[in-house]
Amino acid sequence: MTKKNRLIYLPLGGAGEIGMNAYVYGYGPKGKERLILVDIGVTFPDMDTSPGVDLIFADISWLAERADQLDAIFITHGHEDHIGALAMALPRLKAPVYCRAFTGNLAVRKLEERGMDTDAIHIVGAYPEVVQAGPFKVSFLPISHSIPESAGLVIDSHAGRVVHTGDFKLDETPIVGEAFDAKLWGEVAKGGVKALVCDSTNVFSSAPGRSEVTLGPSIRHLVANAPHMVVATTFASNVARVKTLAEAGRDAGRSVVLLGRAMKRMIEAAVESKVLSDFPSLIPPEEAISVPREKLMLIVTGSQGERRAASAQLSRGKYLGMEMKPGDLFLFSSKTIPGNEREVIRIVNAFSEMGVDVVEDEGHLYHVSGHANRPDLQRMHKLMQPQILIPMHGEHRHLRAHVALAKESGIASEIVVNGMMIDLTGEEPKIVEYVETGRTYKDGAVLIGALDGVVRDRIRMALNGLIVVTLIIDEDDEPLGEPWIELRGLPEVGASKVPLADLLEDDLTQLIGRTGDKVLRDDDKIDDLLRRRVRQVAMEELGRKPEVQIIVSRLMA
Repeated sequence: MTKKNRLIYLPLGGAGEIGMNAYVYGYGPKGKERLILVDIGVTFPDMDTSPGVDLIFADISWLAERADQLDAIFITHGHEDHIGALAMALPRLKAPVYCRAFTGNLAVRKLEERGMDTDAIHIVGAYPEVVQAGPFKVSFLPISHSIPESAGLVIDSHAGRVVHTGDFKLDETPIVGEAFDAKLWGEVAKGGVKALVCDSTNVFSSAPGRSEVTLGPSIRHLVANAPHMVVATTFASNVARVKTLAEAGRDAGRSVVLLGRAMKRMIEAAVESKVLSDFPSLIPPEEAISVPREKLMLIVTGSQGERRAASAQLSRGKYLGMEMKPGDLFLFSSKTIPGNEREVIRIVNAFSEMGVDVVEDEGHLYHVSGHANRPDLQRMHKLMQPQILIPMHGEHRHLRAHVALAKESGIASEIVVNGMMIDLTGEEPKIVEYVETGRTYKDGAVLIGALDGVVRDRIRMALNGLIVVTLIIDEDDEPLGEPWIELRGLPEVGASKVPLADLLEDDLTQLIGRTGDKVLRDDDKIDDLLRRRVRQVAMEELGRKPEVQIIVSRLMA
């Protein structure tokens, strides 16, 4: 290794937040490093901060400007927060994509849905198979998680070995997918680990993580003893959980139906990539209508309250001919992700009004996390014995707590958030640069930047309402008729008990009538004059200052 080369780590997303993971590694001379990208995921919008938006992912402008330096993209697993933005980002990055078979199946589907060429997707076997990507040698190291074929990455360069854990838990009986192999991970660590870049999600959970296999008895007992129809929801990607639920239905003598496109897609991908076998037989929804309710079990999407998913549809009435009735059982075999509570509670209350018995995981009988708890993180630290630990995949509080945990064991550590470039070449991590990062919104068919103002304006209109003023100016720079007013998201009548639109039209007509020719010849001055007056009147009438749009149309001679 020459002194001029350095090993860098730069999170563009996923560090200081949970979601939209995107991590850059680089090796080479300053500013000329050869780069790889680990994961390119999404996070989901909410009505408070991103109304109307479909998806959100990291702003990859910094990386796209250096696309000629990017040698490869590696996807650790198939969760949306790690793979969801691949099809949107790939046209700008133009790099080969490497992943394992199940993840590759999902990646191909994503590209095909957008009519894209799938030749960029390359399927790679598990460690010790190696992908050469510029100066890096990269291997997929199997690790258990809540989706099949998750992997950490072994990233070797002349600066040493980095192990990027990806999302993980230490589950030795995961039902579907590979069990955690401590011996294998220990062998990887034998030659020394320069840096461990590690999942921080459950750093505050003090009890050791539980295995997926522990849920079977509780779920089977619940399903077997339910007197009427059973409906269960979980994360569609948790193939092991879906299998456990389906087996519980089969063992209770129930016909099993999958409802929801995402869940069907995941099961198909698992079968096609040979990570899932002996899955219980299913019946289609059209056949389920004729099955006695006490002999039926539905496994549905929508554990996080998503409006268009099967759970929400059932809570509003019929879905594909199926409906909930009093005495039915609805099981949430999942944890509500922070931020989704309101949507989930809305569904719970809707079912309650129907007389449906809703079971949530308050007693930890029907769900286990897919992330390593604090004792598991300590075990990973001890197993890998890294020189440096960089926490990732967590909010700032998670990263800070993980740094403290590492330092308890004498491991050099640093809080690294999105946009912070770290040099890992030395004995301790060193901050060397700050990169501008942000968010990209998928808004219908268009990608927009967080600073473009579209979402900001949408929020302002939602909070404040909108008044549109249209004024026509003739060829002689004289008003042609009165201005007319349109109100959006505002009361029609204000404090004076007069229709607000009529009041504003009369007021602005008088104002325009008193306005001199110099102003009437200047659209900007007209805009400023009318905007100020509209907001003043609205404040007097409504007690708020709405957004105002002025449209001045001029007739040409």
